[in-house]
Amino acid sequence: MQELKAKLRTELGKKTNALRRAGFLPAVVYGEGVKSQSISVPYKDFEKAHKAAGESTLVKLEVDGEPYNVLIHDIKHDPLKGTPLHADFYAVRMDKVIRTKVPIEFLGESPAVKNDGGIFVKVMQELEVEALPQDLPHGLRANLSSLTAFGVRLFVKDIIAIKGVKILAEPDDVIALVDAPRSEKELQELAQAPTAELKEVETEQEATRAEKAATEAAEKEAGKVTGE
Repeated sequence: MQELKAKLRTELGKKTNALRRAGFLPAVVYGEGVKSQSISVPYKDFEKAHKAAGESTLVKLEVDGEPYNVLIHDIKHDPLKGTPLHADFYAVRMDKVIRTKVPIEFLGESPAVKNDGGIFVKVMQELEVEALPQDLPHGLRANLSSLTAFGVRLFVKDIIAIKGVKILAEPDDVIALVDAPRSEKELQELAQAPTAELKEVETEQEATRAEKAATEAAEKEAGKVTGE
């Protein structure tokens, strides 16, 4: 588990600019049973911890000697420089399941991309999961080796299972696919607007969910009629 040391701060509002110039990131820590506290952390230490833990795995935060198990919950960035301006740390209970979003990590290379010049399309970047804090993964892994031809899709059910982690998405939801090669003009158009393939996938997944919900509702209604 990554470790990070912080200090309580009294600098608020515009005074936090002086903290930033001194190499510290203004932040807050809060959570269930934890009163919100304004803190500051060394900027370089925060960057190191965030790079290693992301926003889905635990960090041990020590505030003036008081330890907390936290998730980096929210980061505000400078709109021009992209550097962090402020961070939220959410303190968790180790015995309570929590819900959060975890990024998808794509492993390997698609044969259809490598050998045939196909275009790899990410339909989803992250997925919501439930798990105990200590079981939360840094990422959800999916292997690209099955993408052997244009149009082949990778599904939620293809993600490598992680013990203690429940993915809150339909198994047949598409997370990635391989599209046929495009001309330079087509690539420019695709960069400016969502692809038709993504719209088609999203529409298909919405239709599947609607059909499933209708079936469940019909079965429930039938149960009422028969007295089950």
